Amino acid sequence: MSNTKTMKTRKTQVVIIGAGPSGLLLGQLLAKQGIENIILERVSGEYVLGRIRAGVLEQGFANLVREAGVAHNMDTKGEVHEGVEIAFNDERIKVNLKELTGGDTVVIYGQVDITRDLMEARSAAGLESVYEVSNTQPHDVTGEHPYVTYEKDGKTFKIECDYIAGCDGFHGVSRQTIPKEKRVEYEKVYPFGWLGLLSETPPVNDELIYCKSDRGFALASLRSQVLSRYYLQVPLSDTVEDWSDEAFWEELKKRLPKSAAEKLITGPSIEKSIVPLRSFICEPLQYGKLFLVGDAGHIVPPTGAKGLNLAASDVAALYEILTKVYKENNTECIAQYSEICLRRIWNGVRFSWWMTNMLHDFQTTKSAFDTRIATSEARYYLSSEAGKKVIAEQYAGLPYEKVK
Repeated sequence: MSNTKTMKTRKTQVVIIGAGPSGLLLGQLLAKQGIENIILERVSGEYVLGRIRAGVLEQGFANLVREAGVAHNMDTKGEVHEGVEIAFNDERIKVNLKELTGGDTVVIYGQVDITRDLMEARSAAGLESVYEVSNTQPHDVTGEHPYVTYEKDGKTFKIECDYIAGCDGFHGVSRQTIPKEKRVEYEKVYPFGWLGLLSETPPVNDELIYCKSDRGFALASLRSQVLSRYYLQVPLSDTVEDWSDEAFWEELKKRLPKSAAEKLITGPSIEKSIVPLRSFICEPLQYGKLFLVGDAGHIVPPTGAKGLNLAASDVAALYEILTKVYKENNTECIAQYSEICLRRIWNGVRFSWWMTNMLHDFQTTKSAFDTRIATSEARYYLSSEAGKKVIAEQYAGLPYEKVK
């Protein structure tokens, strides 16, 4: 790195590392409160928008987007879903979220669309985002004067700040800034992945169907009435090249309930990818004036759609804390960040783990006894009104905990 004397130095209140949806949402919310922030991103904006991810938004997330003033497209183009289905081979069971929770629903709106909306809003507001930076590094995060350095176009830059939000994902620099002896990491790796296919075809059903079949798990999802997203459980040894579009559709039809498979409309894939499944939590999520947000501090399997939503609850907590810091001069609330976030994160990780265990085929990694227990447990919860309510409350999302 260049000599610090040759660095171009400036100041802001909060540096946000990572321009994914959590970093952009945090930046927009802080700006609404007059809190200055700069976002740094390793890749280009186009690359960020090329990440195809989930789009099931809890009410808490949707309300946060509305508070940020970036909800027009979500509210006009997104779909409100009042329920979700879980299928056992050909048997389909509806979980009515709205009835079971007393009014909660979810919004179907793609993560890439949320990200684009936030990018455009940030640009329109004249807020600064610096893309395609390298060697980003937080410094003195436990001291009085933290700062972040980065390189761009062969030059080194320094941003002095009050706080740093690490929204840079699982492989980012933020979590690694916390010394190994100061953090505890919990991880569970699952013995399979999800092969996802995106196609410009009408969805097979108006609501998502989570399918437990004798051939393995499948998910029938959607982004809109003309854009469908489907998933198949596959071995970790499989590659995208192993699966032609024709092979994917053929296998999907065998895993969907017959009544859904008969309505399936196939077409060429727009995108295909395989995502390995893991559960991961880092504790603590705060180190000095550095805060880990979203995937930088925790990962969940996509079963149950908790990843982006847990990131949003991190954003909500940090936004509330920083607002109290700058508006009320209350710095004591900072210490609550990890505790508040981790309670919700562990609950979300448990729910995703439970859904994953309940719906997937673990083949030789589980005993026959454990497999039958998982099936029995799933049927119990789905045949009981009380059991369905537990699933509905978790799936629709628990309320955000307020900062004291």
